[in-house]
Formats: sequence, C-alpha cells, structure tokens
Amino acid sequence: MADRGVPGIEDASRLGRWLGQNGVPADQDRPPRATLIAGGRSNLTYLLDVGLAPGAAQPGLLVLRRPPLGHVLPTAHDMAREYRLLSALHGTDIPVPRPVAICQDPEVIGAPFYVMEHVAGLVIRTREDGAQVSPAQAHELSMRFADMLAAIHGVDLEAVGLTGFGRPEGYLERQLTRWQRQWELSQTREMPGYEQLVARLAAGLPDASKRDGTLVHGDYRLDNMLITLGGSPAIAAVLDWEMSTLGDPLADLGLSLVYWADADDDPATELSVSAAVTACPGFLTRTQIADRYAALTGRDVSRIGYYMAFGGFKLAVVLEGIHSRFLQHKTVGEGFEREGLAVPGLIQRAHLLLDSAE
Repeated sequence: MADRGVPGIEDASRLGRWLGQNGVPADQDRPPRATLIAGGRSNLTYLLDVGLAPGAAQPGLLVLRRPPLGHVLPTAHDMAREYRLLSALHGTDIPVPRPVAICQDPEVIGAPFYVMEHVAGLVIRTREDGAQVSPAQAHELSMRFADMLAAIHGVDLEAVGLTGFGRPEGYLERQLTRWQRQWELSQTREMPGYEQLVARLAAGLPDASKRDGTLVHGDYRLDNMLITLGGSPAIAAVLDWEMSTLGDPLADLGLSLVYWADADDDPATELSVSAAVTACPGFLTRTQIADRYAALTGRDVSRIGYYMAFGGFKLAVVLEGIHSRFLQHKTVGEGFEREGLAVPGLIQRAHLLLDSAE
C-alpha cells in the first residue's frame, strides 16, 4: 500500500511511526494497512493491520476512529470524549473495545483520532445479515438488546469516573436547542413540517422534575454492536459512543425504537441505517422491547411515543448533516446517497407519533 493510505488517513507511514512511538507493537518496516469499515455514517472507522511485530504469532489488528471529512459541526466528533468513555467502561459489565492510544495532533493523519482493540463479531445490519440468525436466536438477541440498554442506564457513574461526563438536568431542552442549531448549519433544502415539529416537541417536553439522569449512549441500535451467535447470542461489544453523555434514559430508548422495525411496518418507511433487519422472524416487537426495558428498570414508558418522536427529529437532523457532506463530496464509503431521502419521512413519522401520544 502506498504511504498515502486511504481517504481520511493522509500518510500511512506517519501513522505507523506514531503507533510505534506510542507503544503499539507493529511491523516498523512497512506502513499499517487501513481498510474503511463500511456502515459508519458519522465518525470514520478503519480496520488497521499493523503487521507482524517481533515475537508475535499473528498480524496485529486494531481499529482507528477519526472525525468525518469536511465541515464538522460544533461540539461534535470529540475523539477525547469518546476515548474517555471507552476507558471508563472497559472492564465493566458493558462490553466495549479496549482503548489503546489517542492522538490529538491533527498532523499525523489529518485529524485527531484514537485506536482501540479489534473485537471479533458480526454486525447485523442488512436483511442478508438477518438471514444468518434463526428465529430462536433473534428472540434471544432482542432480549439481550433490551437488557444491555437497561445495563447502560444503570452504570454507577461515580464508580467508573463519569460523574462529570454531562449535565443530566435540562438534557432534553438542551438537545432540542442543539439539534435545531445543527439543522441550521446543515440544512440543504426546505423541509415541510420541520418547524411545526420543533414547536410541538418544545410544547410537550416532559416534566424535568420527574426525569432521572443516567449514562446515555445517544445512538443505541442493533448495528452499533458486535454480536456472537453460537448456541446463544451474546453482545461482544457496544460501539459508536460519539454521542454519549449523561441525560434522560428514555431518550435513548425512544431513538432505539425509531431504528427498530416491526414485521408489519410499511416497507416505504424503512431506514437504510437499519434495513429493517428486526422485522425478520423471531425478533421482538417495539412494544415488547419497551415492556422488557420497563420491567428491568422500573421506569414509566407511557410517554414513549413522545420520546420516539424526539428520536425521529434527532435522526432527521443527523441524516441531513450526512446528506450535506455527501453533496459536498466529503463522505467516504457507499450508500450515502440514500440518507437524505429518509429525512422527510422521519419528520412525518414524528408528527404521527405525537398525534398518537396526544
């Protein structure tokens, strides 16, 4: 591979030298080989083959994460924050890849980045992926999915050193303001229903005094984890913590249910980011996921329709930002031409959810 590496890693030789200087066993006679891992729609993720280090039995594999190319929205894509989260959770009941090293110097590859261990597992994203899962495994995996979200929201923040990781007070209010600002910076077109949706979400904000604050993942969905199947499915690692903070746990649940497809959903509403894999036989329904979560946590999920609408709004803004980068030719990988198509449908669906909630 040429020293220029791949888009997003400007100089593979420079990266190799940095790895060696930061205690990563690697073959110093050739640059690391980087391959873009498909599926990421925000931060870029690469598989690194760092070669055969002296005395090693097999080539070393690491994973590198860096911000997207092009314009980066304020407060987004903070590598140090994501690295801190992985460092706090590694070794707990929440499975995450072991963080290896972080680089804040943009001169090394063109942006700050960090590297973590490679974890073997299956990403279940497409219908083809879902075909590898039996109905019994799908049922078990659905329960593990709800269990893991409850476990994330039950993390002892003081014990893992995350008490100052965010401000749970006023979380939804700040999120509404933040994502409106992101929309203004990313918007590529007029969007019917957007302004009305923001007004409805603001008017219906849940009573802050009745909401507890926990660690929230921020983008919890099935294809943001690595799965091992075997006889009984297990979650080998939860990935993509770039939007994690301290906040309202039901916002996490609401967004996860926006991604989660039921078997009787209209195919026209299918999101490319989830590809309706959970509509395959054996997977629990959204209602069953919410009910299991409520039973595990004791939380009242009666207003989950509002939280799903809020999640749809947030996802619409995220996808509009990705669409904007695609139009600027600042995306790396395939499938980005479809992301913008989902935005109008998400806004319409959010209105319907609020109608039902009311």
